[in-house]
Amino acid sequence: MFPFDPSRQSRRRVSRSLTRTTRQVTKQVTRSLESAAKSVTKAATKAVTRSTEKAIRETRKATVRSVKRTVRDTEKAVASAFTAQGAKRGAEQGAKAVRKPPGQFVTVDGLPVHVIVRGRGRPVVLVHGNGTMAEDFAICGLIDRLAARYRVIAIDRPGFGYTGRPRHRIWTAQAQAVLLHRVLEQLGVERPLIVGHSWGTIVALALAADGRRPLRGLVLLSGSYFPGHRTDAALIAPLAVPGLGDAMWAMVPAKVSASLTGQSFRQVFWPQPVPARFTARFPIEVAAAATQLRAVSEDAASMNAAVTGLQRRYAGLTLPVSILAGDADAIVKASEHSVRLHTTIPGSTLRLLPGLGHMIHYGARLKVERAIDDVMKLR
Repeated sequence: MFPFDPSRQSRRRVSRSLTRTTRQVTKQVTRSLESAAKSVTKAATKAVTRSTEKAIRETRKATVRSVKRTVRDTEKAVASAFTAQGAKRGAEQGAKAVRKPPGQFVTVDGLPVHVIVRGRGRPVVLVHGNGTMAEDFAICGLIDRLAARYRVIAIDRPGFGYTGRPRHRIWTAQAQAVLLHRVLEQLGVERPLIVGHSWGTIVALALAADGRRPLRGLVLLSGSYFPGHRTDAALIAPLAVPGLGDAMWAMVPAKVSASLTGQSFRQVFWPQPVPARFTARFPIEVAAAATQLRAVSEDAASMNAAVTGLQRRYAGLTLPVSILAGDADAIVKASEHSVRLHTTIPGSTLRLLPGLGHMIHYGARLKVERAIDDVMKLR
């Protein structure tokens, strides 16, 4: 027998076959390894993700618990602070914290209007100025003094005291005069004598000029009757702009607002000091409220427009008109307003009070009473 000696061609075929087999095996092994690696990586990723999510949930829970503890601790601290200050605040505010309106309410077109009604007899209606309220006439003693012989009605104008000031209406002097007429109508008041102070004189004149209600006469105190420049009105006018004024008043702390209101009262009483009874009894927290400050701004801004429309009608008034003013008034110059009005309204009377400021119903209450009595005697 001869030994096996494959030919060169056969060796090549065997070599190519082995190469293909090797490649196939290598590919299969590679795919297996890659699949195994992907599986391991995916499993590891899932494990890491689960671990991370769990850690996030635990951290979130711990954070919520911490925030809740902080909130509880803060609430306790605030409550303790208020409790500690309660006695002091109660001593300072006293009855202010539970202050009730001193009068009654008359509802006109859904608006509850606060009025103080005292006494019996022929009616005298008191209309307050800007920045104050019906209680002002009670504090100065005018309501009690007049109630001994007349039926006295003091009204809180819209936005002042305890009367609201709905935003859907523009509260011109004429609109306020109509509201006053409706209130008196519901109270059964006939032929009243209207006493107006400061801005209240404009409402009184608007009611008289309108002619819808017979009046016994007018007593006008410290009024501004003609258009002109008022520094206080110019400064406060921007606060009457809807939205802007509300935002500005909202940023003023209550204590600051009360302090500014107190300073304004020192100005209106000057050159007389603020009376002790006014300081003790006037509800400063009501006067310094945002709603009343908005009313103050709006009335101040609309004053020139109001008197511009009224001044052409002054000469046609035929009812008794008594005009009083302090010659030292720092708010309204008597020479430019009261004296001029006296020369415009036929048959009117004028009393200039030497050395007195704007609040003459305090400094010259007896003279105000006498003027009311004099008009009452005429008709």
